[in-house]
Amino acid sequence: MYSNKQPFDYSMVHEDDMSVYGPKDHQRVISKLNTRLGMLYYVDKVIELEPFPETMLDEAKASPVPDLLLYDNETAESRIIFEICNQEGLRKDLKKVAQLIEEDNYGILEGFVYNYKMKDWYQYRKNNGWITEAPSFSQVLDIDLNEFL
Repeated sequence: MYSNKQPFDYSMVHEDDMSVYGPKDHQRVISKLNTRLGMLYYVDKVIELEPFPETMLDEAKASPVPDLLLYDNETAESRIIFEICNQEGLRKDLKKVAQLIEEDNYGILEGFVYNYKMKDWYQYRKNNGWITEAPSFSQVLDIDLNEFL
């Protein structure tokens, strides 16, 4: 049987395209948060924000991708974002979270950074900046997120 289909040009595929930094400890934290928050949203129906791991902030165009976001389907805004890191990525993630909230392009109210190596939480809240007292407590959800880990 004859086919007009041209052979696929594999020359554009590079080994680096498959490289992602996602160690198991990093993914474990995301999984625990996503599972517990998902249970509260889908099963218990006690929070109004839907959790999405590794999801674009704006699907209409290229946008940042936090490790986890909590989305308000009513307002179509990402209200809470999470970055999970180790010591080496901490500064970059702290800067990313603060910048995304200050830019005010996505409706983010709270941003969390969790350093899984040191077990430290950091929180940046819209109109308040960095929260030093109880940084794992989400004012939006009224939940201490550290209890999920």
